[in-house]
Amino acid sequence: MRPGYDESPINSLPPVVWALALPMIASEVVFGLGQMGFIGGSAGVGLRLNAIEMAAYFPQIPARMWELGIFSPRQAARILTYPFIHGSITHALFVIVFTLALGKMVAEQFRPWALLALFFGAAVGGAAIYTLFGLLAGVDLAPLYGGYPAVYGLVGAFTFLLWVRLGMEHANRLRAFTLIGMLLLFQLVFGLLFGNAGYSWIAEVGGFCVGFLLCFVLVPGGMSRAMAALRRR
Repeated sequence: MRPGYDESPINSLPPVVWALALPMIASEVVFGLGQMGFIGGSAGVGLRLNAIEMAAYFPQIPARMWELGIFSPRQAARILTYPFIHGSITHALFVIVFTLALGKMVAEQFRPWALLALFFGAAVGGAAIYTLFGLLAGVDLAPLYGGYPAVYGLVGAFTFLLWVRLGMEHANRLRAFTLIGMLLLFQLVFGLLFGNAGYSWIAEVGGFCVGFLLCFVLVPGGMSRAMAALRRR
């Protein structure tokens, strides 16, 4: 057998990527066992709803804490916990696949701590932009849950790396944004077909933008490489 052909693609994933994906996988296992009645008895079918209630990010909470002049660590932690709880098994599967695939590619250029900063930075940034939109537009936004804003941050990092590489090759750097364009188009079509678009896409686009911008400070030599690519225009 040729070298490398007997290696498991799963084992090649960096530990930091598994650290992000395993909580999502574990929660879905618990929800599945609850749905089948193995956990929680008759209340097992409601484990997902209970988890969403406990972990989801409610954009009204920060505004309310500001108005009252109080700070609740438990409520503030929602901005970090919401990416790990999903509305359905399908929702979770898409996020887990994207986290594993994009996480592996991005981790090749990032230190482990930088990948964590990117993931959670995109989650926090996406939620903050989502909240700001609701305040400015006067819209009562739905709770935010699921890992898409954080995953879009990984898309932003992948886009940055491709953008820099295309600049070094004197190619059209707009091609780097093909992936995000395809994802947004798919989401638009999906929302129109199933009528479930909502405003969560704002958090996802926000996560992408935050992820892209964070690369200027998180990728080793990111700023200098980007500036060099811009000078070659």
